[in-house]
Amino acid sequence: MLLLPKHAVNGLFLIPCGIVLMSFAFSDVRAQKVGKQVISSPDAPEAIGPYSQAIKSGKTVYLSGQIAIDPKTKQLMTNASIEDQTRLVLENLKAVLAADGLTMDSIVSATVFMSDLADFAKMNEVYGTYFKNSPPARATVEVAHLPRSAKVEISAIAVHR
Repeated sequence: MLLLPKHAVNGLFLIPCGIVLMSFAFSDVRAQKVGKQVISSPDAPEAIGPYSQAIKSGKTVYLSGQIAIDPKTKQLMTNASIEDQTRLVLENLKAVLAADGLTMDSIVSATVFMSDLADFAKMNEVYGTYFKNSPPARATVEVAHLPRSAKVEISAIAVHR
């Protein structure tokens, strides 16, 4: 017979709410001390929702996902190849990084979202031209749908050295 602690239901352990709330409150106070600064660039597409192009906290910059929107026309490159979409996405990320004095070499982690992993090799070929020295850690996932039916979206984390 398996004996479960008093706060266990169906084999799951319950955490009293007071502990969880206190934990969140502590991390919120810590975040306020570190600070949070919005980073934006007119050379990258404006946010198409309630988010920022990037947020800087301490020495870390969190870049929102970019899709292949031309910052001048504000239009998605709808019929463009995966290579052209990937190139524009990376140029958009590069522009946001430049607004905070960073380069593509400052990226330590990237996440690539693709609507079709059959295009992975083509995307990867273009991606590799932007990260020749010490490429960042990366995850690539196929998703059912991207905003505005884009083929690729990339988000990243960069660090000031």
